[in-house]
Amino acid sequence: MNYLAHSYLSFGDSEILVGNMISDYVKGKKKFDYPLAIQKGIMLHRTIDTFTDTHPATKAAIVFFKPVVGTYAGAFVDVVYDHFLAKDETEFPGETLSIFASDTYKMLSEHYDLLPERFQRMLPHMINQNWLLNYRTMNGIENSFAGIFRRAKYIEYTKEAFQQFEKYYSKLQDYYTTFFADVKNMALQEYKLLKTEL
Repeated sequence: MNYLAHSYLSFGDSEILVGNMISDYVKGKKKFDYPLAIQKGIMLHRTIDTFTDTHPATKAAIVFFKPVVGTYAGAFVDVVYDHFLAKDETEFPGETLSIFASDTYKMLSEHYDLLPERFQRMLPHMINQNWLLNYRTMNGIENSFAGIFRRAKYIEYTKEAFQQFEKYYSKLQDYYTTFFADVKNMALQEYKLLKTEL
């Protein structure tokens, strides 16, 4: 799951949101440097990632990308899931995605001093380019794919990844539909459990 899904699966809880969004930037015991509620968000992120990686729909979707990007296929599927979530009228009807994105940026900005330095540097780009809203567009996904290639150490940019996305669009959407109902239910139960421990 990528930024949109992790923010959405924070259920409007600002501290959980911060932890959920920064988790990939916080290694090992560094999570204990944060307030307990943010630690819970980091834990929620990691539970979501494990669930996502082992879900049958994800494993099936990865097959489309693996011949092109190898072991990075999962990262591309994460972006694909965010695309279909952004377009999902049952989750974001009408203008609600735009409102949700603005609320998310506001909550992250209010906790700016707690964000890891790399995330602090990234946040203005996320806001100015409205990443969360732009997952809805094909151009936004193409840009997100390009970002994976820029950060990846062992693969070179190829248009084939986006071509696979276009070619298998309908099937990938089916995988998202199967997957998201499961991950949303799991994440909500995990969120409730983590909140009882605060």
